[in-house]
Amino acid sequence: MAVIADPKAFLESLFHAAVAAADPARVLAANLPEKPKGRTVVIGAGKGAAQMAQVFERLWDGPLTGAVVTRYGYGARCERIEVLEASHPLPDENGLTASRRLLDEVSGLTEDDLVVALICGGGSALLPMPAGGLTLDDEIAVNRALLASGAPISAMNAIRKHVSGIKGGRLAQAAWPARVVSLVVSDIPGDDPALVASGPTIPDDSTREDALRQIERYRLELPEKVMAFIRSEASAAPKPTDQAFRRNEVRLVASAAVSLEAAAKTARAAGVEAVILSDAIEGEAREVGRVHAAIAREVAVKNRPFQKPVVMLSGGETTVTIRGKGKGGRNSEFLLSLALGIDGTEGISALAADTDGIDGSEDNAGAFADATSVARLVAAGIDGAALLDRNDAWSAFDAVGDIFKPGPTGTNVNDFRAILVQ
Repeated sequence: MAVIADPKAFLESLFHAAVAAADPARVLAANLPEKPKGRTVVIGAGKGAAQMAQVFERLWDGPLTGAVVTRYGYGARCERIEVLEASHPLPDENGLTASRRLLDEVSGLTEDDLVVALICGGGSALLPMPAGGLTLDDEIAVNRALLASGAPISAMNAIRKHVSGIKGGRLAQAAWPARVVSLVVSDIPGDDPALVASGPTIPDDSTREDALRQIERYRLELPEKVMAFIRSEASAAPKPTDQAFRRNEVRLVASAAVSLEAAAKTARAAGVEAVILSDAIEGEAREVGRVHAAIAREVAVKNRPFQKPVVMLSGGETTVTIRGKGKGGRNSEFLLSLALGIDGTEGISALAADTDGIDGSEDNAGAFADATSVARLVAAGIDGAALLDRNDAWSAFDAVGDIFKPGPTGTNVNDFRAILVQ
């Protein structure tokens, strides 16, 4: 077994292997639909939508038109597909303009036409379309409440689609009678494609009653007119059995599972055994960090349940219940909790990062931590536990030079965590 002299470089190589496995250039070629008799229209949304569009138009040798929307700063140059940019994680007017543009792109089509939907994580915020007399401010209020609630993505999307005129399959419904083929990069634990970006082209069976239960469960305080709309029949989303979806097709082209396997392969090639704990971990980020720290200590001290050297990998999407006004995101919060849990336990190093390149409020994907992180914070006069209490993990890792900032990656298969024990 190898001894890793530079744990940061090793962990970073695993992150890049995971991202590369979800690169549109690698995954789209095998998933191109058959050419239609009529037009080909490309639409899309998400933090990797522009890169997906760029690759798709390079691979497609027939005529096409279309538009996709991505986060500010995440654009890519396309020749035939217009790339729009909007705000994430809270919607804005440009997102509303983009939603209208996508609906315009799919209007007036025939059964001979093909719509290719390029869907990946982040699309929910990028496609605001308040329904039933609601306003953009109402949809922003919904998103703000959801982001602070600690609710899992499945609960968030069940609520989002019931206040939207474009989510929950409505964009595909608007394209009928054209055939819609959705190419999906999953950032959802469990890889249900109908939950990615709140499923603008893919309906699911969740009901407004389900949405109301989630609102009660997570004690969400939403504007009264939003609540009144969700309670009304007007909020009902189309069902998967609707004839508008009869000819449609969904292809999952990339996921956390595939990316974690690629990272494991890279680790083994470097002489380190790799184990995948799960590709679908959910829960409060600080609690998940505490559990991962306990497993890492068990390996470091007792050489169980895995033998050293080993790298433990996991994915999924944790959540953060906002308690303070600090800087950071769920991966940074996970990692600060883990750092507190492994303090002084030699041989442990970790990286936690979002595969899209952005973790929360700042421009970093995540951060690094090791057995010395807490001691280095103390030497800098910083109380790591206090920063965790106020959701300020970014400040902790920035203070000790352990921020991880790869920039936008062009894809999104959600959280990536790697813990090396040697």
